[in-house]
Amino acid sequence: MAVKFFSENSIKNTKVSKSVKLEYLVVGGGGAGGGNSSLNQVGTGGGGAGGYLTGITSFNISSPYTVTVGAGGTGVASVRGNTGADSVFASFTANGGGGGGGNNSGLTGGNGGSGGGAGSTETTFGTGITGQGFNGGQGATGSPWLAGGGGGANGVGSNGSGRGGNGNGGAGLSSSITGSSVTYAGGGGAGATSTTPGSGGAGGGANGKTSGTGNAGTANTGGGGGGTAGSSTAAGGAGGSGVVILSYPLAYTITIGAGLTGTTSTVGANKVTTFTAGTGTVSWA
Repeated sequence: MAVKFFSENSIKNTKVSKSVKLEYLVVGGGGAGGGNSSLNQVGTGGGGAGGYLTGITSFNISSPYTVTVGAGGTGVASVRGNTGADSVFASFTANGGGGGGGNNSGLTGGNGGSGGGAGSTETTFGTGITGQGFNGGQGATGSPWLAGGGGGANGVGSNGSGRGGNGNGGAGLSSSITGSSVTYAGGGGAGATSTTPGSGGAGGGANGKTSGTGNAGTANTGGGGGGTAGSSTAAGGAGGSGVVILSYPLAYTITIGAGLTGTTSTVGANKVTTFTAGTGTVSWA
């Protein structure tokens, strides 16, 4: 029987697979708030927050993994805001938030990681994805025809309720993966003219406005954009971009591929890499 011999160099150069524990936080881009079409006193819905996923998984240091940071949805005059883009790490996808309902067409809230709030007079809110976020709120009839707030990772957007009622954004969820507690994925507040606009949910959700382009969700939180109102045509607020954060043992060094923007810090016994834009692959050695 022939015996196969291996040189010392061939053994050294053999790549050995190793499974290592890793903590992840993946937040999708927030949905944009609804757009206004110069209909006075008619508010628009707040954008839904990007989906929120966190947990612990194992990664193989000999394999590359895809990372994508989802952009926030863009606002559009008169109609429902655009849905945010998905954020991805490996097999984990946090969906972008649904857009808030407009006040000309596209009155219903959009579906997404968290759902967008319905536009004024509209009862059909956007739905969130179980395990990622919550539904948006309903609109209301009766002057000043308030809209619903966008859903957040930790609560539904509140309903508009006629004069004096606000469509507030749903609250987000906090994470301490970076070494300090930060809240992500709050829903956007609804716009309103004759009463106080809805407040954005904790976690980067934008407040609603009484006129002009809606407020934008906070970048790298996945917060929903704010709705708007008033007597001039205006777009809803853009959703905040998402984020991907990975925590892994100090012994390993990450390689960040072209197309990704990321920074690495040390937190206790781990390295923490935060990706704030782009798409590409990562690997470890």
